[in-house]
Amino acid sequence: MTSPQTSGTSGTGGTANLHAAGRRSLVDAAIDQLRERLAAGDWPVGERIPTEHELAEQLRVGRNTVREAIRVLVHAGMLVTRQGEGTFVRSTSDPAAVLRGVQRSGVRDVLEVRAALEAEAARLAAVRHTPEDLARMRAALAREAEVIAAHPERVGREATVEHDLEFHTAVVEAAHNPALTEVYRYFGASVREAMRTAFGDHEMPEVVVATHQALVDAIASGDPELAEAACRALLAEPTAAVEQLLAEFAARK
Repeated sequence: MTSPQTSGTSGTGGTANLHAAGRRSLVDAAIDQLRERLAAGDWPVGERIPTEHELAEQLRVGRNTVREAIRVLVHAGMLVTRQGEGTFVRSTSDPAAVLRGVQRSGVRDVLEVRAALEAEAARLAAVRHTPEDLARMRAALAREAEVIAAHPERVGREATVEHDLEFHTAVVEAAHNPALTEVYRYFGASVREAMRTAFGDHEMPEVVVATHQALVDAIASGDPELAEAACRALLAEPTAAVEQLLAEFAARK
């Protein structure tokens, strides 16, 4: 039996061995190889994967390298470790690949998905919100208004972006759907980064406090249709601003 190696040289055991690591770390290479095997269905969902010792021999790396690679894949949601039982396959789909696809999408695409998430969240928030949820929205909006008053020359841009994201996150969390919240957190950050990349901070769309307040009032009313309409009205202005920026950006090319 061949003993594990700690160098970056791959063995000759076909798909069971690491590809040449080159300048990448052994851990990165091990992660890639394990992802490939999971995607190929070598271990079905629910099945226990080989032990660290067995994987170290198959991948021809040290056990510490395997342990770190497994830790990364557990964090990514592909594996799950059960104390005293081992590590099991949770998903054969790589969430990182999905996120990379989102990152390659245009700002309009990401903004449209975020709008869809927020509209549904507003509907749910209207019937599920608590007094604490409304207090969080109003507190975030108040902080946003304070920043706008203090920095009128930067309304809705970098001076308020953090408070604005805090407000919208509070609305989504008021839906009390953990899955929706986690997806939205990613898209919220993606929208901001995509817009910064495309346009720069100085061209970020402005924030209008009145439409934000109208959304809070609609959610507080308990009417899901009114809340959705208020959310779409709020999003209409920044969406139109993005469309204009995109048109101007395209014209400059």
